Amino acid sequence: MKLEISLFRFDYKSDYLPYYTKNFIKVDKQKTLLDILNTINQEYPFGYEKSADFNVVVNGVYLTLGISIDELVDNFGKDLTIEPISIRRAHTDLLINQADFEDRLKVLSEFIEEDDKKVYEDYKIYFYASNTINYEYDYIGDAILLLAYDLIEKNPSNEKEILEALSEYECSASYHTSLKNRVYKIDSSIEEKISKIKNKLGLTKPVNEQDLFLEKKNPIDFGTFDETKEIKHDFSDFNLSYFKGIETDEQTVKLIDSLNAKIINTPSSNIDLALDTFHLNSDFTMKLASHAMLEAFDNGADLIIVDDENIFNLFDSNRKSLESACGREIPIPVLHKNELQKLACAEHESVKESLSKHIIDPEII
Repeated sequence: MKLEISLFRFDYKSDYLPYYTKNFIKVDKQKTLLDILNTINQEYPFGYEKSADFNVVVNGVYLTLGISIDELVDNFGKDLTIEPISIRRAHTDLLINQADFEDRLKVLSEFIEEDDKKVYEDYKIYFYASNTINYEYDYIGDAILLLAYDLIEKNPSNEKEILEALSEYECSASYHTSLKNRVYKIDSSIEEKISKIKNKLGLTKPVNEQDLFLEKKNPIDFGTFDETKEIKHDFSDFNLSYFKGIETDEQTVKLIDSLNAKIINTPSSNIDLALDTFHLNSDFTMKLASHAMLEAFDNGADLIIVDDENIFNLFDSNRKSLESACGREIPIPVLHKNELQKLACAEHESVKESLSKHIIDPEII
């Protein structure tokens, strides 16, 4: 088996910009990703830690070098891009300056002991894996929220003071975005702990209770999805980008796969839009959403497909707010999966009413 590896390289002492080197590795006795990096390092030395616990990013997902090669290939293929956990903080190839991570510990400094610092260090991958810091660099960090949960569990008498410390930090827990699709095989308890902290702080509101219309209210009835319907028209002339969000809808995937369209997959297609704190941080959600939409548009998508009515409302009905958030026009139309199915099944009359209410007309009929 051969692997094609694009390895991130950067030396802050001599390089103005980072670059990637191609490495073609024939797997022989190597068992883990660490073994692969050791093999590359023998011929082309670079900066990294020779430890199975060392964190890296592979094809956009955060994991450790201890992952087996078989598991790596099964989940990410044989064409791999390996990067540091923070390109912004990289100083020597895969090694980073983690001063920002260490600085956040000051938020809870009066509550921690030496053993808590070790726990915090173990949470480092969650600090850098958060998509939030790509938009809000001063974010408190998920590692602090996790440590806060642990400290409260260890000493409940400090709960009020710990929660006050979190609240006093300007960019705190209300800016959290899910780590689910960003950390490989993440333990479900990680998100559960952060959710409990957010609830203790009284930050969240169910999505179905959120008013996602920042501009004119534009409710649309998309009807129902019928898996028994026969596909009569394909979309072979279209480039479709499916915005999945945190959860992939297999019904939508099956429909799109049946249409012979070109699928535009983007890194932002499975991000969390922080809808449970939209009432507090609508501007933040607009940043996340506008980036996801522009990424699809810039990669050649003709249409964005969504399967959640809330996401449709957010994307289609808030165009001015979205464009203000990113400083660009966002002309790409959005289709709900039920509309897509009706179009594919030649039910043009039944879909005309909903299409006519779109802010951006898909101009399909």
